Amino acid sequence: MARLLVVSNRVSVPGDSTQRAGGLEVALRPALQKNGGVWLGWSGKIAAANELETRSIRHKNIEYLVTDLSKEGFDEYYSGFANRVLWPILHYRLDLAEFARRDLSGYFRVNNHFAAELEKIIERDDLIWVHDYHLIPIADALRRRGHSNRIGFFLHVPLPPAEILTSLPNHEQLIPLLMQYDVVGFQTDGDVQNFVRYLISEFDEVGKTRMFQSAGRHVTLSVNGHETLIGSFPVGIEPRAFSRLARRNEQSPLVKNLIASLGGRNLVIGVDRLDYSKGLIQRLDAFGIFLANHSEWLGKLTYLQITPTNRTEIPEYSELQAALESAAGRINGKYGEVSWTPIRYVNRVYSRSVLAGLYRTARVGLVTPLRDGMNLVAQEYVAAQDSDDPGVLILSRFVGAASNFRRSVLVNPYDAESVATALAQALAMPLKERRARHEALYAKVCEYNVNRWQQEFLAALRGAREHERFQSGELKNLETSDTRLAPSAEIEN
Repeated sequence: MARLLVVSNRVSVPGDSTQRAGGLEVALRPALQKNGGVWLGWSGKIAAANELETRSIRHKNIEYLVTDLSKEGFDEYYSGFANRVLWPILHYRLDLAEFARRDLSGYFRVNNHFAAELEKIIERDDLIWVHDYHLIPIADALRRRGHSNRIGFFLHVPLPPAEILTSLPNHEQLIPLLMQYDVVGFQTDGDVQNFVRYLISEFDEVGKTRMFQSAGRHVTLSVNGHETLIGSFPVGIEPRAFSRLARRNEQSPLVKNLIASLGGRNLVIGVDRLDYSKGLIQRLDAFGIFLANHSEWLGKLTYLQITPTNRTEIPEYSELQAALESAAGRINGKYGEVSWTPIRYVNRVYSRSVLAGLYRTARVGLVTPLRDGMNLVAQEYVAAQDSDDPGVLILSRFVGAASNFRRSVLVNPYDAESVATALAQALAMPLKERRARHEALYAKVCEYNVNRWQQEFLAALRGAREHERFQSGELKNLETSDTRLAPSAEIEN
């Protein structure tokens, strides 16, 4: 079996609390443990340009390579181009994109640094799997160095239509570099269609594109003679392991204290990284409308919003945090009582085991991003529920999970009135309907679990023959029994 080399912006090293990859760890560690290999990424450390180090840490059969960034590299690659240009455009927010040519240069420079570190360890038969928008140029950098290994890329965030993607300055220098990969994976069929449309619109005029259908949800596209398989590979979780975790932690001290503090009230929960793509302001507005329109629920429920802060060095994020604190305070001031606070808004990080117990306790899970690649919180909320008395998932129709989660209560997060109505519907939903919805949703979480994701992608990367074996069911999709789960299911970007 060929060795697997994984490249991502951050690396999760076991036992090191400063290294957080979140859902990326949940998704990738089983594949690395099975095949053995190397995981390369940023150490999280900023160092002087002449003092950058790359360190190797071995744990079981995985080698973790963590490399430092300079202050200039961090500012231009991470804070600059990745998160102030690519992130907003990929999430359909052209109004928030701030382009500087030096940031694009820094983005390519840091990607070349990653490629140079990777080149030191590459062996001829290694499979290379690159993750997310931070690292689009890696394959091109390796090809220019003469490496012909099978290289795959997976985008964890959405890919917008060509009309939006072409608003990216110098998009023609960056996006076509994805065709240097042998396999490019997206979360949904819609993302695949958007990418294919972009390529055809950019290359077809000069007759350099050839397309033909491949198996299942995948298309093979040839640009300038290089063939790339493009497909949807929906990311999942380990549902049975997470369900066990939720049952164990339902009686943990923190969860029991929360239940006691509710005083018999229903719990509504939201768990999101602090980000404008999560629709948090719109969600609080909807909750305020719900309280205004449904006075019968005043004093009878509590909305817990857990929102760890993130990217505080970017002004848009500190402004969002201030706006959220103001909105929560305004609603609490208007509707709260001495003995009851409608919204509990907290910015700290909770372990995944604690979150599992909290999800199981909540009557309603509010997952309403304005745009999201997949959203693992929705899957975790479903997996955590007591099947005899399950809660209800309210889900944005603009997340990748919505395509499979048709039995959730789907909402338009921009329409606060409809979200408020959905919340009232969820709270009043009879047990029989809640059970039927949960049964259907849990079946989907199990069908598209994390092992299916990584096995199917790696089968495609290894070549057409193994991919066909997976599609036919000859290679079985088994959920791992490893329950050592990461601190958070949200992918750390």
